[in-house]
Amino acid sequence: MTARDIEYVEIYTGDRHTTIDYFVSAMGFAAVAESRAHDRESVLLRQGRVQLVVTTGPATDAFLDEHGDGVADIALTCQDVAETAAAAETAGAAVHRSSLGGPVVSGFGSVVHTLLPATPEIGTALPAGRSWTPLTSARAVPGRIRLLDHVAVCVDGGSLGRWADFYTAGFGLERYSSEYVDVGGQAMDSIVVRSGSGGVTYTLVAPDPAKNPGQLDAFLDRNSGPGVQHLAFLVDDIVPAVDEMRERGAVFLETPASYYDMLTDRIPEMRTKVAELRDANVLADRDEWGHLLQLFTRSPHPRNTLFYELIQRSGARGFGSSNIRALYEAVERDRLVAD
Repeated sequence: MTARDIEYVEIYTGDRHTTIDYFVSAMGFAAVAESRAHDRESVLLRQGRVQLVVTTGPATDAFLDEHGDGVADIALTCQDVAETAAAAETAGAAVHRSSLGGPVVSGFGSVVHTLLPATPEIGTALPAGRSWTPLTSARAVPGRIRLLDHVAVCVDGGSLGRWADFYTAGFGLERYSSEYVDVGGQAMDSIVVRSGSGGVTYTLVAPDPAKNPGQLDAFLDRNSGPGVQHLAFLVDDIVPAVDEMRERGAVFLETPASYYDMLTDRIPEMRTKVAELRDANVLADRDEWGHLLQLFTRSPHPRNTLFYELIQRSGARGFGSSNIRALYEAVERDRLVAD
């Protein structure tokens, strides 16, 4: 009943051209195939072993009316599809058949999981269940982005433990870590769950209902409930990746200068890199296994319902626990400016 990998992430959008252009022009994805049906049109984007399906059409209307542009399906490969579907149903999910390649299992909010059999071709094969027209003959698309590192999921305050239990019982994921961050009268709680293969990692986050409303409450309001807050893409060298994507039109959150003033004291071995990180606005952290560098985009979507992260790992297995506060504060500043 164990989920192994994320085969693709499907994003519903009301503006096909702008969304595809953002991923292709700004982030370096390539359009590798397209699919047309009576109620939807989809384009498959690929970079490294990351596959994004961008979908528009009548089939997306109800989702878009309620949530705006966002992730509608996270397709999971499984050791045993039938067994995983049964386990998810026992854990409380609704399960129904779909023409898109396998049983579809309900997840958080309106997000579902299409279940697919595990194959060694993760991230390089056309998703099953659709009639694809190839746009390129290349199976692999090289670029700065290599893998989907994790998916950040925002759920309602007070429901975090229940959702962690749902994914451990229903999909065989394991609780990996947890973090509580209190910032100026607001607070967020998080639990990371991941598959034994490491191919599926969800960072579940929720506002503390005992604290003042903040950015997670604002996301839940804009999104009309739980949903994917951001997708984190793994890169090998983040500074040139950020520089390239910024030049191509991606807009990243700004980091206050005081963060870098304190960085050398917090991570002395980063002393020689501080100037470079400051110029690129990249955040740094470490854990007992190594270092990580990360940076977050502003949302390119109209309702500000989804944004993206670049992350570079040099041995680190965590998620930048010391940077959670910096991210929270950066998003909060961005939210206040937008309001």
